[in-house]
Amino acid sequence: MSLLCVRVKKAKLQGPPDKFNTYVTLKVQNVKSTTITVRGDQPCWEQDFMFEINRLDLGLIVEVWNKGLIWDTMVGTAWIPLQNIQQSEEEGSGEWIFLDAEVLMKADEIYGTKNPTPHRVLLDTRFELPFDIPEDEAQYWTGKLERINMGIHDEYPLQDVDDQRAPLQCAPSQCSLDDQDSAVDDRDSDYRSETSNSLPPRYHTTAQPNSSVHQFPMGPRPQQQPDCCADSVHSFDLDYRDQRGSSPVESNRFGSSGNLSQASSQLSEIGHESTGGSELEESFHSYHSTGLHPSTNGQPRPTGLPTNGHSTGSEKDIDVRSPELKGDASEKEASKFPRFHDGGPPLPFSPSRVRWLKAINKVRVQLREVRDVEPNTRQAWVKPGGGSGLYGIDSMPDLRKKKPIPLVSDVSLIQARKAGIASAMAARSSFKDEELKNHVYKKTLQALIYPISCTTPHNFEVWTATTPTYCYECEGLLWGIARQGMRCSECGVKCHEKCQELLNADCLQRAAEKSSKHGAEDRTQNIIMAMKDRMKIRERNKPEIFELIREVFVVTKAIHAQQMKTIKQSVLDGTSKWSAKITITVVCAQGLQAKDKTGSSDPYVTVQVGKTKKRTKTIYGNLNPVWEEKFHFECHNSSDRIKVRVWDEDDDIKSRVKQRLKRESDDFLGQSIIEVRTLSGEMDVWYNLEKRTDKSAVSGAIRLQINVEIKGEEKVAPYHVQYTCLHENLFHFSTDVLGQGMVRIPEARGDDSWKLYFDDVAQEIVDEFAMRYGIESIYQAMTHFACLSTKYMCPGVPAVMSSLLANINAFYAHTTASTNVSASDRFAASNFGKERFVKLLDQLHNSLRIDLSTYRNHFPASSKDRLQDLKSTVDLLTSITFFRMKVQELQSPPRASQVVRDCVKACLNSTYDYIFNNCYELYSRQYQPADASKEELPLEEQGPSIKNLDFWPKLIMLIVSIIEEDRNSYTPVLNQFPQELNVGKVSAEVMWTLFAQDMKYALEEHEKHRLCKSTDYMNLHFKVKWLYNEYVKELPAFKDVVPEYPSWFVQFVLQWLDENEDVSMEFMHGALERDKKDGFQQTSEHALFSCSVVDIFTQLNQSFEIIKKLECPDPSVMAQYSRRFSKTIAKVLLQYSAILTKSFPSYIDKEKIPCVLMNNVQQLRIQLEKMFESMGAKQMDTEASDLLNDLQVRLNNVLDDLSSTFGNSFQSRINDCMRQMASLLYQIKGPLNENTKNQVEADSDNMLRPLMDFLDAQLTLFATVCEKTVLKRVLKELWRFVMTSLEKTIVLPQGSDTFGAQILSAAKELGHLSKLKDHMAGDAKSLTPRQCAVMDVALDTIKQYFHAGGNGLKKAFLEKSAELSSLRHALSLYTQTTDTLIKTFVTTQHSQGSGVDKPIGEVSLQIELYTHPKSGERKVTLKVIGASDLKWQTSGMFRPFVEVTMIGPHLSDKKRRFQTKSKNNSWSPKYNETFHFVLGNQDGFECYEVQACVKDYCFGRADPVVGLAVVQLRDIMERGNCACWCPLGQRVCMDDTGLTAMRILSQRSNDDVAKEFVRLKSETRSAEEGR
Repeated sequence: MSLLCVRVKKAKLQGPPDKFNTYVTLKVQNVKSTTITVRGDQPCWEQDFMFEINRLDLGLIVEVWNKGLIWDTMVGTAWIPLQNIQQSEEEGSGEWIFLDAEVLMKADEIYGTKNPTPHRVLLDTRFELPFDIPEDEAQYWTGKLERINMGIHDEYPLQDVDDQRAPLQCAPSQCSLDDQDSAVDDRDSDYRSETSNSLPPRYHTTAQPNSSVHQFPMGPRPQQQPDCCADSVHSFDLDYRDQRGSSPVESNRFGSSGNLSQASSQLSEIGHESTGGSELEESFHSYHSTGLHPSTNGQPRPTGLPTNGHSTGSEKDIDVRSPELKGDASEKEASKFPRFHDGGPPLPFSPSRVRWLKAINKVRVQLREVRDVEPNTRQAWVKPGGGSGLYGIDSMPDLRKKKPIPLVSDVSLIQARKAGIASAMAARSSFKDEELKNHVYKKTLQALIYPISCTTPHNFEVWTATTPTYCYECEGLLWGIARQGMRCSECGVKCHEKCQELLNADCLQRAAEKSSKHGAEDRTQNIIMAMKDRMKIRERNKPEIFELIREVFVVTKAIHAQQMKTIKQSVLDGTSKWSAKITITVVCAQGLQAKDKTGSSDPYVTVQVGKTKKRTKTIYGNLNPVWEEKFHFECHNSSDRIKVRVWDEDDDIKSRVKQRLKRESDDFLGQSIIEVRTLSGEMDVWYNLEKRTDKSAVSGAIRLQINVEIKGEEKVAPYHVQYTCLHENLFHFSTDVLGQGMVRIPEARGDDSWKLYFDDVAQEIVDEFAMRYGIESIYQAMTHFACLSTKYMCPGVPAVMSSLLANINAFYAHTTASTNVSASDRFAASNFGKERFVKLLDQLHNSLRIDLSTYRNHFPASSKDRLQDLKSTVDLLTSITFFRMKVQELQSPPRASQVVRDCVKACLNSTYDYIFNNCYELYSRQYQPADASKEELPLEEQGPSIKNLDFWPKLIMLIVSIIEEDRNSYTPVLNQFPQELNVGKVSAEVMWTLFAQDMKYALEEHEKHRLCKSTDYMNLHFKVKWLYNEYVKELPAFKDVVPEYPSWFVQFVLQWLDENEDVSMEFMHGALERDKKDGFQQTSEHALFSCSVVDIFTQLNQSFEIIKKLECPDPSVMAQYSRRFSKTIAKVLLQYSAILTKSFPSYIDKEKIPCVLMNNVQQLRIQLEKMFESMGAKQMDTEASDLLNDLQVRLNNVLDDLSSTFGNSFQSRINDCMRQMASLLYQIKGPLNENTKNQVEADSDNMLRPLMDFLDAQLTLFATVCEKTVLKRVLKELWRFVMTSLEKTIVLPQGSDTFGAQILSAAKELGHLSKLKDHMAGDAKSLTPRQCAVMDVALDTIKQYFHAGGNGLKKAFLEKSAELSSLRHALSLYTQTTDTLIKTFVTTQHSQGSGVDKPIGEVSLQIELYTHPKSGERKVTLKVIGASDLKWQTSGMFRPFVEVTMIGPHLSDKKRRFQTKSKNNSWSPKYNETFHFVLGNQDGFECYEVQACVKDYCFGRADPVVGLAVVQLRDIMERGNCACWCPLGQRVCMDDTGLTAMRILSQRSNDDVAKEFVRLKSETRSAEEGR
């Protein structure tokens, strides 16, 4: 290991001097050091740097940077090979090195530079041995360095010596070249070099922090780690801002080149530890890398969580001393140095090592580069949940399974900025002006050795003047005969009683001056002795004040003692040796009081120094006058005052009278009393005008340019500049030297706590200086504010600055009622300098915006103190806005709330970019335990991919951690704008907006390839939904707005639904097969259906539950899902129903299975209805709703079909029962009379016994096996069969052939109706009235049985059933008369002759209706015109004639039938014959009809029918007559009612009208005849 010493001397730069404000950066072995910033084209730095070198094959990189307001630009760079640097123990003159514009790279390392520039820099570089190492070590290193200088580069391996001298071995630099993360190209940095055009190489920075090197504070060390050693050499010069971990603003994936890696930390972490080092070095590194303390037994013990740097805590870990410590003090400090605490354990280092560290600390103090690295503690994150595979769907994700990720404090989210504004912005030239500092040092001693606050007050006594005497203070006459005023018994000064408080000169010093001038030597000596005593007491009681002044201005004790003597003598000399020339220019005034009636004044100024008074000209009618008049004075008394008074000139009678009575005739406008002792050099100062008495009405300020040439101090800066120098040096010493970069904030006391700038000693110094030399308190405050602005990022400073600026604002903006000066005018009169302070605030405002734009780094949520600083920073920003608005009176300065909102958004934008680009790494750190066996994913696979979706859940969890941190940590802090800014809401809005863009694009890409499982997309959908609902839904920007995210997933959800349909079908088939194997067993005693239905709907409900849990807020998207899922439901249920329907007949003979199958279908309908409701019912998409409604109808039809099929299986047994019942019924004989009525119920029960036995057996089983709905359907089917069978078997029995065929076969026998009756007797018999009565009672019994007391079919259904109505109607027909039956036939049979497909011919009829007006008797005249186109084939003579018959009621005693004459062989015969029918007046024409039948006349046998036509009179009632051609059909058409009437009438063999009616309606053209 070698020690490289580099002295940066100076540089020569080509260009205008005001263009350059430069500093030099040195880099070697990934360690960087930076000089201070110096202005000019020939800057001089003269700074030393030291580096530990363990690789001589590298080079020293020298960069010269020009500091800018926002970013710094590179002037040039040079590369010096370490092998070319000589070994030397003494400093040399240095070597001029020309700078180049670019660097040359090879294998990611710099090996040279190119493109020369005209700039050059003077450097002295040499290798040197460490201080005070043992002799043997010195010999080793000396020989090694000599060999290097001689060109021998074959180094001896260190191991050869290490075996013998273990202490020589040292850990490699903490930023070794093996650290791949420590320095990587930062291509997204906001700070870029403007000179380099090449790609930035590794370990070569393209960005420089925009702040001076010495600004960042040195954080406190932990008290619980007393043996935590100081930083190694490299850590002293590392730029904290470039720390690895990257910021969202300043990095893309890695930090800027040359950064300190997070992994490397302050010293090497576990992966970069010393290999084979001594116990000393190992223990030294362990303090920083592992956080372990050596225990008493030598074994390391853990002390808490591992740290990657310094933990925050106490400042007492190491005692860093000033380089000026010498002599005894140095020896004492050296003896204390090995211990960190008093009483703490000694360091485990050798004395040589301690001295080595001491030397390095000396360099650190000189460079003011003490830094504190934020704790970088990482939690032992645990992977949330169970397995990581998403084979199922987690529809209820909650990604807040861990506490929020503090991305900054635990993940090093962002690079740190420096602590304050750039030195170019808050330049403190007083640091380099040694002449000024020396003068201020003396003036400070002078002010403190005999301070005004401790001076002797006057000893006033009431005094009687014997001659006219004037007040020393106001120069007014001491009025009165006796006891006119007050006189000091010590110094003799006289004044009014009211003016005695205004005299503030020291009595002793005034008396000494007066005595010495008048020759009173004894009195003078006594006074001088008293003053000496006071100064001795002051020096003895307050030694810390003068010691602090000495340390601040870096004065040796000897020189300081000499200066103290000189200062004491100057105080004792007073003004006896003091004289000055004073030039006062009265420039202008602002905001004067209006004294004239015109609302204005005519001001002039009087200036008095001592007894000399001078007057300016009068400016008429102006409250803001400008005089620009210069006056010269000589002053020989330092205690004199300059009295500047402003008057309003009056020239009226009143003023003339006043002039006779008083010395002052003009109106008083204000005065300013200036102590001569407060003047120094050239001053351009605004003075506020003060009152003279309480009755004075005063406002405004006056501007004076004062030039004071004090004898012996002709070239001295004004006291305001001197005060600035004092304040800045005190602040620098307190902060950078004693505080190690941390600002010491005094404890607040009282209402004026904002005026406390330092601790008690330093505060007394600045207050006494200000009091002595007339520095306004507001100037003090503004000066301290400027100092604090260089450290505004230190803990606690923002709160102090905010309070300070608020009081500055109040001073200027809160004007009193008696003044009419605007705030901007008052501020313009500030001695601090308007432009200077405004520029300071503007630059501070910009810096605050930059820092707030990275608030996660600068104000980590893990630190309550830093969060309070964040709040104070925003308060400071608000104060700046208030200053611009109220003091500067700008029209519309940027609102603080909007600025903070923009900053928060900027930070969140960069935070999102960072977590997006580093998602895998961050997630692995936070949520997954370290697994050494787990393979690291390649870099290209760590981002989003179309092959999987692993990236997005990780990103969502990181986003949630950010939002939660903002919501829980930052929102309560940034609560200054509750109506305008909520950080948690802004965070959620920004994060969601950015995430939505990336997510949408990614899913569009996934849709093209579809490489992932649909369940993966569904799981991602749920996580996105959860993120939106949890954090975004209620945001104002998204409230009442349909989100877009459901549309991103539509295709993937539909894909999942497609796959789910196949799964559902397979599941349905599997469930049905299992059910078949089990024999369709009921699921339970109360559930009458089998398991397959439960299984099917369980699966469907689970599927829909997933869709439902998507909680899709987009109705159009949800409509698509509903439609698609409805199709799945329909397909599954219809397929299931089809299989059941197909297999149902095979189970029809089983006892229970048919009922269970029907129960299954019914349960399908019930479950479908429930699913319909759960899917939204009426709110569901119309198409989906129609699909499910149609499915419900189809399932209902399936159940009807199954019930019908099941009912048909009982038809044969019911028919058997009916035949038994018919047999029993026909056995009942006899008429219905009073005697037989009592037997009717018994006969009915006897007749119903076969049916009841059958129904009891079946319905008992059905009641236990069937669901109620299915049972009712079965009962309905049985009811229909029983009623139909009763009608067809008993009431209106049918033969084996159709009734038409029966009528036809009977009609062939020319009216032998007995044959028809005999033909039907075999199947049924005509019921007697008694039998009909039995049937009526039987029907009531059957009806009550099926009603079952309300458990069966409803009475309404039974009464309204068509089958019962038909049966009752058939029974009622048995009791109706023939006329009634005929009337019923005519009125119900409306289409007897219609619908003739192939007419046999036509017949022309002309009908006229006539009703007698009085009697109402109705007549019908019928004229048969003829027939045409008769279709008849015969071998013999064809003689057609027409037979017309009137059919209707009440015609038994009237002529009903007429025949025309026959026409031979005429197929279109003409008849023209008229016939008259008398109908009577009992019924209307609507009860009658005319039947025309064309027949072929045959002799000796029945006339065969050619064709038939029926004309119903109701069709021509309205017209009264009709002539028409009627098509001829083969037979009369009739419905069931007609057939029933025919059947009953056919059984009335004793009724001629009935027989004739049956014959007419049964006439049919024979198929064999007439072909």
